[in-house]
Amino acid sequence: MFLAQNLVNGVLLGGLYVCIAIGFSLIWGVLNIINFLHGSLIVLGSYIAYFAFVYFGISPFIAPLFIMPLMFGLGYALQRSVLNVVIGKPVLITLTLTFGLDLILNNLMLWGFTANFRRVVFEHPFPTFEVHGIVIPGDRLTAMALAFLLTLIFFLLLNRSRIGRAIVAVRNDRDAAVLMGVNVKQIYAITFATGVAFAGAAGSLLSVVFPISPINSGILLGKAFVICILGGLGSIGGVVVGGLALGIIESVGAMVAGPEYTVLISFLVLLVVLVVKPSGIAGKLGYE
Repeated sequence: MFLAQNLVNGVLLGGLYVCIAIGFSLIWGVLNIINFLHGSLIVLGSYIAYFAFVYFGISPFIAPLFIMPLMFGLGYALQRSVLNVVIGKPVLITLTLTFGLDLILNNLMLWGFTANFRRVVFEHPFPTFEVHGIVIPGDRLTAMALAFLLTLIFFLLLNRSRIGRAIVAVRNDRDAAVLMGVNVKQIYAITFATGVAFAGAAGSLLSVVFPISPINSGILLGKAFVICILGGLGSIGGVVVGGLALGIIESVGAMVAGPEYTVLISFLVLLVVLVVKPSGIAGKLGYE
């Protein structure tokens, strides 16, 4: 029963991890940019949701409806004004640039919000469900359900919309997309902005479950990176597999070795995957 409880906890956690990594995977897979800014963008989304809840009573579960457009605008402006200059440059250049942007945003949040931890606390807590002795917190269940809903929206966006098909075309063959009349610079900006928007939505959902502080940005970035490597780039399925795998690994690892070793266990599994299958569990060839 204890193992079953930890597996359920892992699945609930993994659902949120999927939402964390969607935007990171999109930007990495299409723009070939390892976005070091991703963790701070998630934290920024959490802060927007937190203050919207405190001052206006807006639930973090509803907040993505306005957080995503705000973050999309931020991402679009950032890509067109700064990142567009280094598209196609060696990975070290883009990595250094996003690392510098992360330092700026993270320090601005430390200056404006301090490093004190904040947490969304509902006046009427969500109910807790019990199924055959397994306890399921209502807030985590709701957050996971919304995370999978966002994943479904992301899937439909990429596969059913004209913009989504253009993004996929640029990801698969940039030169062929140019010949077909696709405005690649515009698609790059929309892709980056979409990744930022989903980072903001993930931050809103995480604000219900985890404490909020700028010092969490590195942890969130690390999780997004591990998820993409575990699941593999090139498909939404890879992100889902990687997120659920990391959630279960952390939950079971905490049960076996203690919570202080969950990060160590996660990265040991990551190393094994890199040695055995560099493209990830469900990744596509050409994206490793």
